[in-house]
Amino acid sequence: MNYYVYLIISKRNNSYISYVGYTNNIKKRINMHNESKGAKFTRGNKWELIYKESYNTKSSAMTAEYKLKKNYHLRKKIKKNFIYK
Repeated sequence: MNYYVYLIISKRNNSYISYVGYTNNIKKRINMHNESKGAKFTRGNKWELIYKESYNTKSSAMTAEYKLKKNYHLRKKIKKNFIYK
């Protein structure tokens, strides 16, 4: 079974906010976020997937998720690449 680390963004006021998570079913998880059934932070916003990476084990996905959550420079770089496409 594959696990995914993902980064989603939503426009709030005049800026973009981001959320990082992990899952084994990426489509279902994004739908949950958009239906306000995901994480509390993501409720009430329209989210768009801009980054995902696949891992073979849950523990490696959780480790990568933690690193991406804490690496604000990388998150900002990924967001800029998406916004200015």
